[in-house]
Amino acid sequence: MGRKRKGRDISGWLVVDKPAGMTSTSVVNKVRWALQAKKAGHAGTLDPEATGVLAVALGEATKTVPYITDALKAYEFTVRLGQATNTDDAEGKVIAESDTRPDDAVIKDALNAFVGEIMQVPPKYSAVKIDGQRAYKLARDGEEFEVEARPLWVEALLMADRPDADHVTLEMTCGKGGYVRSIARDLGEALGCYGHVTRLRRVWSGPFQASDGLTLEQIEQMAHSPDLDAYIRPLEEGLHDLPQVTCTEAGLARLKNGNPGMVIAHDVEYGEECWASYDGRAVAVGRFKAGELHPSRVFNQ
Repeated sequence: MGRKRKGRDISGWLVVDKPAGMTSTSVVNKVRWALQAKKAGHAGTLDPEATGVLAVALGEATKTVPYITDALKAYEFTVRLGQATNTDDAEGKVIAESDTRPDDAVIKDALNAFVGEIMQVPPKYSAVKIDGQRAYKLARDGEEFEVEARPLWVEALLMADRPDADHVTLEMTCGKGGYVRSIARDLGEALGCYGHVTRLRRVWSGPFQASDGLTLEQIEQMAHSPDLDAYIRPLEEGLHDLPQVTCTEAGLARLKNGNPGMVIAHDVEYGEECWASYDGRAVAVGRFKAGELHPSRVFNQ
């Protein structure tokens, strides 16, 4: 029999404005400690040097993480033109340089090729798996390998600022699995001048805004107190992209046991994924079929 995990049974989301120099996992561990939570996870990894919104799921909200991971996200980042690095960011070693500096019009025109459904090769220093091993581990060990391109939906990519000839600030809205470092690398190659990321901030992720996030200093100050609990957001916010249906009383009892249950639905198509609520609280996620929700995830709130 497995050892029972200690901690509080709390469910919901805590939005953190992640600082630079810290891994996403370390942030989750800090939140779990501060709230004395039994279970926690995050929706979408940020590189250690990146800042911005990191949505931490607590308890039953961890079951909604995939829906935030799949949601659109917005980033603001600065690209250093004229240099390529082995990590595609400022932490790496410069491996190529160029004196070419394109003007604003050329940069704006080049951005068009990175909008829509694109194919992107993740950085070699990334967490993608190559034959069961993390790419960054192979890269650190000096192994020779190739990373396969994968599709990415880019909703928008705009030039926000040009502080000087060597730098350009961009704003990108994209779907799941996007690597900003790859955008900087590939844009530099397209411009014939190389490029890498020097600053990266995730502005929002799904319904969560960095401007609403708590800093780690605030979290530490309110640790182990009801003051921090007041910032926990409802589990249901993680389901914002799914249509909502309402349980009948009979349907509630069946859904709680993992069985299909009767729901009241409006503008939901047969077979569509949605979430069922009762008195405004999430009961289950599943597929709507002939007046019933067939659950894939059940919430124990």
